[in-house]
Amino acid sequence: MLVLVAFVILLAAGCGAGGSAAGGGSITEDQFRLSGTQRDAQFTVGSEGFAEQEVLGNITIQALETAGADVTDRTGLGGNEDVRQALESGEIDLYWEYTATGWLVFLSETSFISDPQKQYEAVAKQDLEENGIRWLEPAPANDTYAIAASEETSNTLGVESVSDLGRLIEERPEEATLCFNNDDDFRTRFDGLPGMERAYGFQFPENNLIEVSVEAAYEAPQEGELCNFGVVFTTSGFIRELDLKLLEDDEDFFAVYNPSLTIRQETLEQYPQVRELFAPISKELDTETLRKLNYAVEVEGKSPEKVAATWLRESGFTE
Repeated sequence: MLVLVAFVILLAAGCGAGGSAAGGGSITEDQFRLSGTQRDAQFTVGSEGFAEQEVLGNITIQALETAGADVTDRTGLGGNEDVRQALESGEIDLYWEYTATGWLVFLSETSFISDPQKQYEAVAKQDLEENGIRWLEPAPANDTYAIAASEETSNTLGVESVSDLGRLIEERPEEATLCFNNDDDFRTRFDGLPGMERAYGFQFPENNLIEVSVEAAYEAPQEGELCNFGVVFTTSGFIRELDLKLLEDDEDFFAVYNPSLTIRQETLEQYPQVRELFAPISKELDTETLRKLNYAVEVEGKSPEKVAATWLRESGFTE
């Protein structure tokens, strides 16, 4: 397990910068005690109002508290635009956002970058220049769209990739049924259904597109009655629960949504320890890890606080 580098904070009069040194193991208690005369660092952590965001928010809260900071919990604030506005206005100090969301929504770009590192670099550079927002090192997890089916459906229909759906539409159109969440705008957004159909050169029959609830978008393709395929998010815990198979995005169409901790530039300048504190944490958050954490909340009914605490401890960041 990766261990977090402990910081040596200089306590001499007039010194406010922290350095890093190998050693320790877990997060140290005094990483944010800048000097003997200054108050402890204070942060307000936000998140959107769904399981993954609340787990990431609680990982952030608990890591900061363990490092000696005072933290106010504002997780579950609302949608991404609400939380982003809270960051820009100073209502919160940091939260996890997704690289493609920053690029497409907040920077209003109309095309996305398929290479994860280039997408991160582009959004980080432009958001800093235009809005003074820093994107810290991204997690390797990718919470993006995918088309899912049961293993049986995939084998029976011979559909292993999104490209195979085009052949199915031509040969057996009645089997090419697609369920998607009616609370999402996948059907109309350019990085959703319209863009996918253009990129792959096929079009679903109109009657084959079925709007369902969030849960049914995962359950229906597993049952194979209402629809054979469903639009899902790649880090959802329901993928594990229902043993769904994700079709290969063989044209690399779907945008890259790597989580990255975002923070205002002036806050990071005041507390540069934040970058080093979260770099090893972010590195451990891959797609399978987020899927397991989401499973614990979405399926097993555990609280985001408990799930975050367990993961930090089992990963060696806390004791």
